[in-house]
Amino acid sequence: MRVLLMGNPNVGKSALFSRLTGTHVVAANYSGTTMEFTRGKLKLPGKTLELIDVPGANTLDPTNKAEEVAVKMVAEGDLIVNVVDATNLERNLKLTLQLLQTGKPMLVVLNMWDEALEHGMDIDVAALEQRLGVPVATTCALSGEGIKTLAGKIEQARPGSVRFDDEDLWSVIGDIVEQVQKIRHRHPSVGQALSHATVHPVIGPFIGVLFLFLSFAFVAYVGDWLHEEVLEELFEFIWLPVTEWISAFLGGTGFMHSVLIGELIEGEIDFELSFGLLTTGLFIPIAVVLPFVFCFYFVLSVLEDVGYLPRLGVLVDTIMHRLGLHGLSIVPMMLGLGCNVPGAMAGRILETRKERFIAMTLLSICVPCMAQLAMVAGLLGPAGVVGFGGVFGTLFVLWIVLGVLMKRFIKGETPEILVDMPPYRLPYWKGLFKKVYMRMRGFIKEALPYVLLGVLIVNFLYALGVIQFIGHVFAPVVTTLFGLPQEAIGALVVGFLRKDVAVGMLAPLGLNVRQLIVASVVLVVYFPCVATFVVLFKELGIKDLFKATLLMVVVALLLGGGLNLLLRVVGL
Repeated sequence: MRVLLMGNPNVGKSALFSRLTGTHVVAANYSGTTMEFTRGKLKLPGKTLELIDVPGANTLDPTNKAEEVAVKMVAEGDLIVNVVDATNLERNLKLTLQLLQTGKPMLVVLNMWDEALEHGMDIDVAALEQRLGVPVATTCALSGEGIKTLAGKIEQARPGSVRFDDEDLWSVIGDIVEQVQKIRHRHPSVGQALSHATVHPVIGPFIGVLFLFLSFAFVAYVGDWLHEEVLEELFEFIWLPVTEWISAFLGGTGFMHSVLIGELIEGEIDFELSFGLLTTGLFIPIAVVLPFVFCFYFVLSVLEDVGYLPRLGVLVDTIMHRLGLHGLSIVPMMLGLGCNVPGAMAGRILETRKERFIAMTLLSICVPCMAQLAMVAGLLGPAGVVGFGGVFGTLFVLWIVLGVLMKRFIKGETPEILVDMPPYRLPYWKGLFKKVYMRMRGFIKEALPYVLLGVLIVNFLYALGVIQFIGHVFAPVVTTLFGLPQEAIGALVVGFLRKDVAVGMLAPLGLNVRQLIVASVVLVVYFPCVATFVVLFKELGIKDLFKATLLMVVVALLLGGGLNLLLRVVGL
């Protein structure tokens, strides 16, 4: 039997899913789309059910791809467990009543029951059961309260008894809420006061900057510690002897040695510079990139589960509207800082074609992933503030200018932001770490094969002389327009496969500060990696992808040449 776990966004579905299924879960894309859902096993006495965490939806009248998939999955499910935020009964009942109209066996779960009581909300569960005609359970996913009772009630699910015309929907909802819910006056809690402060037009931005500063400080320092003190040491201790043996077995030179081990630096293997399949190809994604991506996904998951991301969306809504977007566009942008692939996939939460095109184009051109950020930071270290300011200042200005221009010239609408504000709450740590694990697994699945493929292809191209030929053909652009040495062509070619590896290829070229800034900016803006390209094709379609690609090329040429000229004028 296929059981669907359904509800509005931010009602605690993922935490309930983790409580009900344990650790053995699988993430997959819905057939014909890039929309991901999670599937696990729910064990009941004498049987095992398939439990599916359906993408969050506010309605069965779809306004985005997540809701389109949710509607299709309803038709495929045998039983529905509808998760409702008990602190926001009226808004959540819209989806509940629409699900009841499908005639599927159903169970309603009033989650966050403890918070409803703290807010002075008294909900008559028996009256709600009688009115809806289906079983109702109360839970607190954070503490695990009510989970066992919920599991026992699943087999009691039955079709509901509510019938109404669509135009009467909100009238029916109002009647139900008036009948089953009473609210007692209570003084605002600390959490409520903090909630108001974080969206305050004056105080909110300061809190937002503090949140982001602490988040990226955690990513930078903890990621660097994991890289240098843990994974790099493990590579030196465990993997270096293996690669040294392979190098000696291959005689220290030759075609296969170049492909597998790469170049020996002063007679020794250098994991960052040898650029072999088994050296740099494994070291970069695992020891350099993975620590930062892990830390970023951990911070992002905490902000999601605590309830800060919706508030951040409201806070930046005014700025985003000037770029043709609304506040929730900050979510794909932040995800893109971890990895552009999930960032591009998150663009489906936006409602209109115009918003999706602008968001994904800005993401692809102006937002480097954490892997590339880490490599650029290492590359620009000797350049200090001038280097960092030149690269990231340029990208920020470009992000603003491109957004303003696309808002003006791309046809379509940008709707207002409509989002519920969940109360602040502590994360359910088991569920949070499961979410981080699944995101990390997806990143490794997407990233590692392309890194290895990129290193393998480039090594073959070098051996066959193709890189040298491409460098000769494009030398006028690279050397004259961008002011870079011809050897930088190799990095630009690899950049289409993996940006972080491409940045690493610039390290041994001895570039000056001007060249470091120009090369880093061009690598960010000219193309996303091929994995992101695949997602963009699925999300935008061939026509819009072609437009976005043409814009990337034009921006790279104009920005690279203009930046090179400007930096020469100022004396760099």
